[in-house]
Amino acid sequence: MALKDLFTKNQPKKKKYATIPKETVKNDVPEGIMTKCPSCKKIMYTKELLKNSKVCLSCGFHFQMTAQERIDSFIDEGSFVELNEEMVSVNPLNFPDYLEKLEKDRQKSKINEAVVTGMGSVNGHKIVVAIMDASFRMGSMGSVVGEKITRAIEKADELSIPFVIFTASGGARMQEGALSLMQMAKTSVALKRFSHNGGLIISIMTHPTTGGVSASFASLGDYNFAEPGALIAFAGRRVIEQSIREELPEDFQTAEFLLKHGQLDAIITRTDLVDQITNLLEIHQPGGELEWQEN
Repeated sequence: MALKDLFTKNQPKKKKYATIPKETVKNDVPEGIMTKCPSCKKIMYTKELLKNSKVCLSCGFHFQMTAQERIDSFIDEGSFVELNEEMVSVNPLNFPDYLEKLEKDRQKSKINEAVVTGMGSVNGHKIVVAIMDASFRMGSMGSVVGEKITRAIEKADELSIPFVIFTASGGARMQEGALSLMQMAKTSVALKRFSHNGGLIISIMTHPTTGGVSASFASLGDYNFAEPGALIAFAGRRVIEQSIREELPEDFQTAEFLLKHGQLDAIITRTDLVDQITNLLEIHQPGGELEWQEN
């Protein structure tokens, strides 16, 4: 027997161990520094995504934005003045746990309701704007949402300046029953009065815009636009298929489908939105000329 065999034979094999990083090492990469696109699956720096207005740098997928992010990306810096910020919902139908859920959403979203309204400017053009936020009760339309939008329209009418609305909603708020549905009529009447007085209405539908919101003020603009890929619908796809007993097209209820069938005037990518809306606002100024540029 060779001398080396005395040291190699019958020796227990060494076990392999995985190294578990310490907590201090784990925290070297801060949470949220990277974001994965749900469409193309590419991973990018969150900071770069935010610089690009939350539009994927690889495929152009539009991530959802909060109301504050919309204000930061669309309204001239320092020009925004919020309207009716203090308005909050009550519980008119005594729906169980409704007030507690509203309070949780206020703490999570840092806003008091599912829409933020205010006055500001876009490249120097004064507007009144309403921005729905899907992070608050999925942007559902309750009494306060309808009231804030109506007051914003009336403020635009009073000042004789354009009204711009960004919609993002799961529809009417079930906790307020028929009271939420009444907001469809109230906001529509306010828009009709504003339009009759010569007001300009620009509606920008974002993902998702559904239910009573899509069936009322979201679709009543002088210009109806949408972001790419936005879901825009009244009833759910399955409900419609069961009602008509037909299979619907794959792209049904998308912004692209609605543009093809005449329900939208244009689809505008978020990175081009300020320039395109500025063009419209200039067109509607006294002596304005048509300079609309199709993408």
